[in-house]
Amino acid sequence: MQSFWLIFQLLICLALGFVLARRLPKWLERLAFQILPYFTYILLIAIAIEFSTTLHNIAQPWQILNHAALLAVMTSIGAFVCCYILFKLLGYQPSHGKVSMSLVSKSLINISYAFIALALGYGLAELSSGFGYTLHISTWNLLLVFMFLIGLDLAYSPLDRSWLNWQILLVPLGCILGSIIGAFVTAYFVPSIQLKDLIMLSQGYGFYSMTGIVVTELKNAHLGSIALMNDLFREIFAIVFMYIIGWRYPRSAISSAGATAMDVTLPMVKQACGNDFIPHAMVSGFILSVLAPIVVSVLAAL
Repeated sequence: MQSFWLIFQLLICLALGFVLARRLPKWLERLAFQILPYFTYILLIAIAIEFSTTLHNIAQPWQILNHAALLAVMTSIGAFVCCYILFKLLGYQPSHGKVSMSLVSKSLINISYAFIALALGYGLAELSSGFGYTLHISTWNLLLVFMFLIGLDLAYSPLDRSWLNWQILLVPLGCILGSIIGAFVTAYFVPSIQLKDLIMLSQGYGFYSMTGIVVTELKNAHLGSIALMNDLFREIFAIVFMYIIGWRYPRSAISSAGATAMDVTLPMVKQACGNDFIPHAMVSGFILSVLAPIVVSVLAAL
C-alpha cells in the first residue's frame, strides 16, 4: 500500500506542474526550465550519498555488490534486447540513420558528467562521515520537485493519442521478459542464490526505494541489500544505455531503464531520445512502478 502512495505522490506532482503551466509568473517558468536540464545531476549526487550510507551498513559488501552488479548487467541487457526484438518483429527501424560520431561524443561527455555527479555525492558522504556526521539528502523530495518540473515541461510538449498506443506496452513487456531472462543467466554464475530469489530480485525494475525494503521484510537483510544495490546499479546502467545508444534505439533504452523511466531517468529520455519518446517512458515507468511492489511481494512470499 505504501508503494502505491509513493506512486500517487509522483503523479500528483506531475499533474500539478502540468496544470499550473502558463499560470505561473513568466520569470518562475523560465527559472524552472533553466534548472530542469541540471536537475538530473542533483538527483545523482543524492543517490550516491544514499549509496555510500547503505554500503557502510551491510555485511560482506563486496560480495553483495558483485552479485548485484552482475544481476543488474544481465537484466538491463536482457530488457534492452527483448524490447529491440519485439519492435524489430513489428518492422520498426532505428530512430536515426547512420551512427553519428558527434552524437556518440556528446553522449560520452554526458555520461562523464553523470559519473562526476555520482563521484561527487559519494565523496561528500565519505568526507562528512570522516568528521562524524552522516550526510543525508532526501532523494524522494527531490523526485517530487523533479516531477513538478517535468509536468511544466510536458504542458508545452505535443500530447496526442500516442500515449494510449498499445505498441507502447511492448516497452514494459520487454523489460519484464528481459529481466526474467537476465535472472536465469545470473543463476548460472551465482549458484549460491536460488533461481526463484534471483527472479524476485529481477522484478524490482530499478525501484530501489521499494524493493530493498520489501525483500528485507519478507526474506532477509542479505537479499534486501542485494535488491537495493541491484536497482541502484540498474539506474546507472540505464543512464549509460540512454546516453550511448538511446538516440538510436530509444524504446530499448527506455525498456532497460525499467521503473526509473518515469522519474530518475526521465530527463535522460528527454535529452537523449527526444520529447517524442516521453510517452513511452511515462507509460512504461508507470506500469512497471505499479507491478514492481506487487510482483516482488508475491515472489518474496513464496
